[in-house]
Amino acid sequence: MPIAGLEIQLQGGDFLEGGAQRAGLVLLLAMLGSFLFIRFSTRMIRAEVSWWPGNVTPGGLHIHHLVFGIVLMMLAGFLQFAIQPDSPWLEILAAAFGIGVGLTLDEFALWLYLEDVYWSEEGRRSVDAVILATIIGGALVLGFVPVSSEEETSIGAIAFSIALVLGICVIVAIKGKFWSALGGMFIPLVGIIAAIRVAKPGSPWARRFYGPDSRRRAKAVARVERHDRRWKRFQDLIGGAPSLPSPRQGRKTND
Repeated sequence: MPIAGLEIQLQGGDFLEGGAQRAGLVLLLAMLGSFLFIRFSTRMIRAEVSWWPGNVTPGGLHIHHLVFGIVLMMLAGFLQFAIQPDSPWLEILAAAFGIGVGLTLDEFALWLYLEDVYWSEEGRRSVDAVILATIIGGALVLGFVPVSSEEETSIGAIAFSIALVLGICVIVAIKGKFWSALGGMFIPLVGIIAAIRVAKPGSPWARRFYGPDSRRRAKAVARVERHDRRWKRFQDLIGGAPSLPSPRQGRKTND
């Protein structure tokens, strides 16, 4: 019995023959396309390029692009459930929904902090959210599932695999790696690797098992600093570097 069965439904030319997978691929590509476009647009606006359209501000009110994303997702989702169309309308609605997701996730930090932190350090959370959504969406489109669904697999084996995957993800979360924990629920290998590696400093795991002057704590601090530097460079390449101070600095919040 596999520890965590990993079923792959991608088989040659059959991949795009299924309507669900085809719509999922269209949705994923539309999400990425809208995210990259809106990031390019906001960077052009920040650079004050004269010929590029600016923000949407009717009557002086700045309408964030996540508003358009939410409306588009609502319309596409309602039509999909109400009509349940076949191809090509299935793919058209998937594209509309994906565009809405991209516009909305690009301002994920606004959901999280309930403040306009787009070009502040907290704004990096939006890039994190899009990357995680892309990984999970790509895995689902390709047919990766955390446990095997073959008919001959017993209920006990499936339950054991699910419990094991969830247990690993809980350990990863306790180690302070919440994005890896979420990704590990869909791609078990991600969770296994994150569980094996040292915990983040300040996480419940580090506070419990790493002494103040221990070698493991020093290793954790050094590793997270290296990782953060590399990750921030990657985030800046995709979404642009923060250019504004955090509006949350020096202020106590009740989040």
